[in-house]
Amino acid sequence: MPKIKTDRGAAKRFKITGSGKLRRRRPNRSHLLEKKASTRTRRLGREADVARGDLRQVRRMLGI
Repeated sequence: MPKIKTDRGAAKRFKITGSGKLRRRRPNRSHLLEKKASTRTRRLGREADVARGDLRQVRRMLGI
C-alpha cells in the first residue's frame, strides 16, 4: 500500500507535543479584537487539545 501524503493545510494548523498529544489554535483571535475582553483574548491565545472525536481524522490528515 502507498504511503499517505500529509495534508499540508492540516500540517500548518496542528502540532504534536512531546507526549504525542495534538494541539490546535483557538478560533476568534484574528480580527475584531477591540470589542473582545482582554481576558478573553488572552485565553484565546493559548493552544487547546484536539477533541477526542476529531483525533482519528486529524491523525489521518497528518499521516500519523
